[in-house]
Amino acid sequence: MSNFPQVSEARQKSLQQSYEAVLSQVNLISSTPVRLVAVSKLKPASDIMALYNVGVRHFGENYVQELITKAQELPKDINWHFIGGLQSGKCKDLARDIEHLYAVETIDSFKKCKKLDTSRTSHGGSEINIYLQINTSGEEQKSGFALDDPELDQTVEYLKSEECKSLKLKGLMTIGSFTESTSEGDENLDFKKLVELKQRLQGTHGVELELSMGMSSDFIQAIKQGSSSVRVGTAIFGERPPRN
Repeated sequence: MSNFPQVSEARQKSLQQSYEAVLSQVNLISSTPVRLVAVSKLKPASDIMALYNVGVRHFGENYVQELITKAQELPKDINWHFIGGLQSGKCKDLARDIEHLYAVETIDSFKKCKKLDTSRTSHGGSEINIYLQINTSGEEQKSGFALDDPELDQTVEYLKSEECKSLKLKGLMTIGSFTESTSEGDENLDFKKLVELKQRLQGTHGVELELSMGMSSDFIQAIKQGSSSVRVGTAIFGERPPRN
């Protein structure tokens, strides 16, 4: 008997069907591979095991302590994506306590980037993929670099440099505004801005960048506009309980 969390047969079947339904939509829209990250925040570890049992390896979490707890009790070959707001004081915890941290998708300052790199280098562990979060909608309540923030270029150059030991620049991430994500238009203007920024940064810095954009409500449109990674939670796991 495995020491990992156990899941009921009914829940296993339900989650597998939900995941496969989303995956089939993803594959139908895109002719190139798109990574589907199952966002498991506030869901029990047994739900993650249900999808792990059928081969899913990319999971997204929003809270540092919840991610650390789950990483300790679940299989070590899970590729964890941290997709929540990152406080400077939590960079050390993320770098030290999660050996198989595949990506941090919410770096929104040069300071946090350096702190995460320094901590990971001193504590060891695999290289962490970095997505720079961009506030394409300009909403005050959202984290992310502003589109014209000079610190953004500084951070890209740091990630490219030999000074950066443990991080790898993977791409850009954004969260579309509610208005854009629920509109009936032909394109999401927040996603369009991220595509344009990608093109500028690639030209200026000579880097190849992926795009992480799209969640349960707007992942189809995100893929149509060039997203190479989507973060889907509710459409797979169902509604979440309120956070205590």
